[in-house]
Amino acid sequence: MGEVREFALPDLGEGLTEATIVRWLVAVGDTVRVDEPVVEVETAKALVEVPCPYAGVVTSHAAEEGAEVAVGTPLVTVAVSPGAGAPADRDAGGGERAGESGTGPELEHVGGSGNVLVGYGTAEPPRRRPRAARPPGAGPGEEPRSAADRGAPAPGPGKDTGPGTRSANGSTGGPVPVISPLVRRLAREHGVELRQVTGSGPDGLILRADVERAVHAAQGGAAQPGASPHGAAPASPHGAAPQSAREGAGLERRIPLRGMRGTAAERLSRSRAEIPDASCWVDADATELLAARKEMNAPLAHGEAPAPVSLLALLGRVCTAALARFPELNSTVDTEAREIVVLPEVHLGFAAQTDRGLVVPVVRNAHTLSAEQLTAEMTRLTEAARTGTLTPAELTGGTFTLNNYGVFGVDGSTPIINHPEAAMLGVGRIARKPWVVGDELAVRSVVQLSLTFDHRVCDGGTAGGFLRHVADCVEHPAKLLRTL
Repeated sequence: MGEVREFALPDLGEGLTEATIVRWLVAVGDTVRVDEPVVEVETAKALVEVPCPYAGVVTSHAAEEGAEVAVGTPLVTVAVSPGAGAPADRDAGGGERAGESGTGPELEHVGGSGNVLVGYGTAEPPRRRPRAARPPGAGPGEEPRSAADRGAPAPGPGKDTGPGTRSANGSTGGPVPVISPLVRRLAREHGVELRQVTGSGPDGLILRADVERAVHAAQGGAAQPGASPHGAAPASPHGAAPQSAREGAGLERRIPLRGMRGTAAERLSRSRAEIPDASCWVDADATELLAARKEMNAPLAHGEAPAPVSLLALLGRVCTAALARFPELNSTVDTEAREIVVLPEVHLGFAAQTDRGLVVPVVRNAHTLSAEQLTAEMTRLTEAARTGTLTPAELTGGTFTLNNYGVFGVDGSTPIINHPEAAMLGVGRIARKPWVVGDELAVRSVVQLSLTFDHRVCDGGTAGGFLRHVADCVEHPAKLLRTL
């Protein structure tokens, strides 16, 4: 066997020290090229693909999907010797790909490219990776994964499953037809034996709904597949009595505090522990603000549609105008020097809800942007947050945060400051309510605004002045013209 090189999780920057393996992009036995992504990991900042600087045959994975690995910890080993004996890269018809020789996998630059940081990559990934024979002496942990584990459909009923695979009649042995690591984790948390679950997906693929049905059956007293001959449910992973045996009790769920969720927990705990925060709030009539936005987005005289302006961007513009008047709230506290550091630029963070949790993208130099520019940048960052492609730089360095929790249908909240910032403005839902206009009662669009601030950087007079200025701009948007 040729030279085997070990590739470790590289330094991801921004002070990140660990990542969670979400999905392996290559299996043991696959051939990889220089700078081809080999694994998808979730850091505290984003979901990223990590490229390998070596070309050759993957001989082992150092961790399973769902595992947490530290920077510098081995990820994969790659046999980089030209004598590794891997087959040539071939197309679906079995022939060699056009323009390539059949002398074996591409193994030039065996010394590595050096481009090991997240986001680097210079080579196009192959359309189909050739499968090499398992390296001599490989242990059980280096067994090539099944097609189901790599994302391909598992063999279905009536197909030749081959020796050691799970057949249609539920016999065990070999890999289980599961693609999603979330399904595996759900089954592990609830003690469900996947080999005894009948998949309802294509070709017998086990879906999340299949595992949930098995959990429900166990909770309802039905005999769970894989239970002991006496009908007892599997023991919990913590050594306690089986959960389903507890009358009227549900199954315990444990959610790891790692990745983005863990970072958020640490930051929120640190904020509560270090920052003496206080809150104030006020109701504001947002009728004129909504009317102004409608007018901004109306077609122009010649019928051309203007660049859209979002309500969140208008509120962001209001925040930058208020911070220009009350700069103490755009600051941070240097605890070692015992100094308040008032910051010259406004890097505006805004809360965005995603499938992987709450993230706070940051609009750089928001005080220099118009409402149209703020809308465009917030739209771009929100889409990147939902797809998991935000860079660490786009998630750090904020100086003030805008939190629009009104999208969840709630009126008010007391936000927790995004450490190490000094303040956060919360915006509730805009609802039609009775409101006194002059001496008359009218129905208006009313919003509750709340400000949580670090009492070390200012007193209630400054915080109240800031919040009142924000409310005045919401009620009378023309006040913003003073700051343009």
